[in-house]
Amino acid sequence: MAGVALKFSAPWRLVQLRSSLVRLSSVPSLKFHTAASPLMGATVEQFEQAKTRLSALKNDPGNEVKLQIYALFKQSTQGACNTPKPGMLDFVGKVKWDAWKSLGSISQDEARQQYCDLIGSLVAAEGGSSAPDAAKDSGSGTAYETLLVTTEDNITTIKLNRPAKKNAITTEMYNEIIAALDQAAKDDSVLTVFTGAGDFYCSGNDLTNFTKIPEGGVEAMAIQGGDLLRKYVKAYIDFPKPLVAVVNGPAVGISVTILGLFDLIYASERATFHTPFTNLGQSAEGCSSYTFPKIMGTAKASEMLLFNKKLTAAQASELGMVTEVFPESSFQSEVWTRLKNYAKLPPNSLSLSKQLIRSMEKDRLHAVNDAEVACLVQRWQSDECFNAVMSFFQTKAKL
Repeated sequence: MAGVALKFSAPWRLVQLRSSLVRLSSVPSLKFHTAASPLMGATVEQFEQAKTRLSALKNDPGNEVKLQIYALFKQSTQGACNTPKPGMLDFVGKVKWDAWKSLGSISQDEARQQYCDLIGSLVAAEGGSSAPDAAKDSGSGTAYETLLVTTEDNITTIKLNRPAKKNAITTEMYNEIIAALDQAAKDDSVLTVFTGAGDFYCSGNDLTNFTKIPEGGVEAMAIQGGDLLRKYVKAYIDFPKPLVAVVNGPAVGISVTILGLFDLIYASERATFHTPFTNLGQSAEGCSSYTFPKIMGTAKASEMLLFNKKLTAAQASELGMVTEVFPESSFQSEVWTRLKNYAKLPPNSLSLSKQLIRSMEKDRLHAVNDAEVACLVQRWQSDECFNAVMSFFQTKAKL
């Protein structure tokens, strides 16, 4: 499991561990619970945050606690232990199996909660907060409010983490993604992967961004928004390492247009791709006015960017926008197995090769970004855009 290494140097240590597991039940903060917790049922997002916080621990919690973490992880992700008992000579496997089996039939929801509680107690023991309010990257310690950023197996993963809002992008989120990309460009990882928490990959811009009018009025808002968008897209254009999108669900707006700047796009069969700009009185961004016609041809790109056509994952793959589509049931396992293998490739070779592929059009992409932003700054100040956005909110309020 991620972040937990179980290494035992000799068989005598295993005997000692077995007896230690029994003693753990007398330690209130670390015992295996079999009764329902009053905070039963941590969410999947809280569970993912706990995994991230585990990897950021400064001190080794010891093999006994690692066994408990392992058992709770297995119970959370697979349910009660139903695998055959390892043979007597498989000492490590038998101790791990015993730990998992000891949890009995507690539910996966309860196991997730116990896992989160245990990781929280370990973080608190090191002087940190036991509440998973902000995710921390295991390498830099940078805190993010809207992202989960982790580095493991030579892969930096940037996960959009507003599942209750379908991972809609706020102004704060834009700035955090820019910072996360800058961090990933400088760390020791080989690949950088974007994905989303929950059922959505990303629902595009959080339209409440358009309701926060600064003192300078709509013009100031438009100029500030344009500057941020230009900087955001530039971060993708200039990113030096292979960039992969793991599209786990529906994708809308800028989360779709920016995909033309990625190197690989893997999608679940339930993913969709939608760019409803003209519905909202706006225009294309993310360099899609250049990348989409290049990828799929002008006519098909126009269906998306002008006439708001939503593509299924299969259609996006047929048009060359998506690298490969996977069944929902095996999506995560197949994609991550493949990415972990890719991350074993020589990092400098990958990075230099990617930069060669992109170098011939880099200046053009920056020019396209500037032109798209200039058009959008005008659009955001227009009555047509204002009326379209207000109509959207009124329609949403009636639902």
